[in-house]
Formats: sequence, C-alpha cells, structure tokens
Amino acid sequence: MTEQGQDRFELPPEMRAMAETSFKQARDAFEKLLANAEAAAGSIEQRGASMRSGARDIGARAVAFAETNVQASLDYAQSLVRARDLSEVMRLHGDYVQAQMKTLAEQASEIGQIVSRATMDATRAKH
Repeated sequence: MTEQGQDRFELPPEMRAMAETSFKQARDAFEKLLANAEAAAGSIEQRGASMRSGARDIGARAVAFAETNVQASLDYAQSLVRARDLSEVMRLHGDYVQAQMKTLAEQASEIGQIVSRATMDATRAKH
C-alpha cells in the first residue's frame, strides 16, 4: 500500500449508513430526553410555585392566628387583673378556655383547608 492509502480510511458504504443511522437515532433520543427533562422541569417549577404559594398562605394565616391568640391571652390576663374575687377568676378562666378551644378548632379547620387547596393545586400542576 502507498502512504496515501495508509493515511486514508474508508468505511464500506453499509457500515457508513449504519453509523449514520445510529448517530441519528442517538441524536433523536438525546433531543427527546432534553425535551422530557425540560417538560419535567417546567412541571416541577409549576408545582413548586403552587407549593410556595400554599406555604405562604399557611405562613400568613399562622401569623394572623398567633396575633389573635396572643391578643386573646393578653385580654384574658388583663381581665384576671381586674377580677374582684375567686369566682370571677374561675368564670373568666372558663370563658377563656371555651373561647380558645372554639378559636383553635376554627383555626385548625382553616389551616386544613389551605393545606388541602395547596395539595390539590400542586397535584393539578403536576398533570
């Protein structure tokens, strides 16, 4: 063989066609993988936005509830200071505990509704 023949490498046409087909299939598979990854990232981003929104709602409500509960406790403490006798203290305490139990039940229900909404929003964003 001549030097030119050794430097030059040629694939048989069948092997070249097979290699080109393999490269095309690999490129198509890679592009499909990228498209699926982008779609998944978008879906995750949507779910994340829904979850962040739900978390913000829960956080805002929790702060509002804390303010309400602290205010109720301060009002209760102030009423105790003004109580004239033990029977009034007992009545104030009973009223406070009853009101707080009702308030806490309402707050828990509201937080439950917010969590349910956030979960449904995240689930919807998933599909």
